[in-house]
Amino acid sequence: MSTALASAAKPGMPRRWVADLLSDTLTQPTPAMRSAMAQAPVGDDVFGEDPTVAALESRVAGLLGHEAALYTPTGSMANQLGMRLHVEAGEEVIADSLAHVLRAELGAAAVLSGISSRSWAADRGRLVPSAPLGLMSTGAGPYQVGTALIVVENTHNFGGGTIQPLDAIREVRQASREAGVAMHLDGARLWNAHVATGVPLADYGREFDTISVCLSKGLGAPVGSVLVGSAELMARARVWRKRFGGGMRQVGILAAAGLHALDHHVERLADDHARASRFAAAVGAVAPAVVDPALVETNIVMLQLPGTRWSPAELVEAAAARGIRTYAAGPAAVRLVWHLDVDDAATDAAVEVFTDLLA
Repeated sequence: MSTALASAAKPGMPRRWVADLLSDTLTQPTPAMRSAMAQAPVGDDVFGEDPTVAALESRVAGLLGHEAALYTPTGSMANQLGMRLHVEAGEEVIADSLAHVLRAELGAAAVLSGISSRSWAADRGRLVPSAPLGLMSTGAGPYQVGTALIVVENTHNFGGGTIQPLDAIREVRQASREAGVAMHLDGARLWNAHVATGVPLADYGREFDTISVCLSKGLGAPVGSVLVGSAELMARARVWRKRFGGGMRQVGILAAAGLHALDHHVERLADDHARASRFAAAVGAVAPAVVDPALVETNIVMLQLPGTRWSPAELVEAAAARGIRTYAAGPAAVRLVWHLDVDDAATDAAVEVFTDLLA
């Protein structure tokens, strides 16, 4: 084993990974970002008096082609607010079966807002218009639950960083609008879709009534997401944010990190995509059934383990023993995510470990 792969951890100390590919939520704020945070002008955001938050909200709303925005502490809160705005208690939201809003937000829509849900199956999370449109139910009166909202995720986390086709989004949007059904975009990694495709953010944004985007994943801010929509919707969302416990005070210190990230960390997402692609090509060369490099579109690589000698838990443990941290994404796959703090040397180390384990 290469000496570069030895763990730097000492007894009683947190482990220092050679490559920490668990998630892009692990990014550390850069020195320049910390400086921007320290210098941020602040005010009480519950009273709408934090100038840095206001600047961030205006900036993100403009990028996505909407009137207004609301800063939230988490992406889950932004999504939950988006759903609460469109769906009354007892109505339903529909999303694909791997969607973060259904799979990874702990049933919050049902618990907090009385929202029912159904899902459609989607290969790698990719949107095929006939699936949500075939599931959507309207006009059934008191006999069936009515669909009030369709949620689309772009890029798709558990699908492996899948980018949703803009034409498919537009087809669903046209049909849902005619049926009186709203659309929400879980755009936690929309920045990645934008950088990978060159599609302007506003081209995605205008197809949805509300959009959530995350600042604390690939963009490297320590905290925060932004919900975007009309001025009327964001005024209502501000009330619900307070009810959900998300009212914040001098939070411009955190919002400044988001502004810095927008200025400096968006275009560099292409580096994460390139490193993920390079890793997938190397592993695919020795284990073609485990990963198809052509399916790696952004910064997420999903290793499919059926037919190998590994279970996800066993492979995660074996890689960890050699300094590479990853994530068991269900009963058949391991997920690796590239981000701001994974450089070429760390990628080389991951290639060495996984080509050895999977060859």
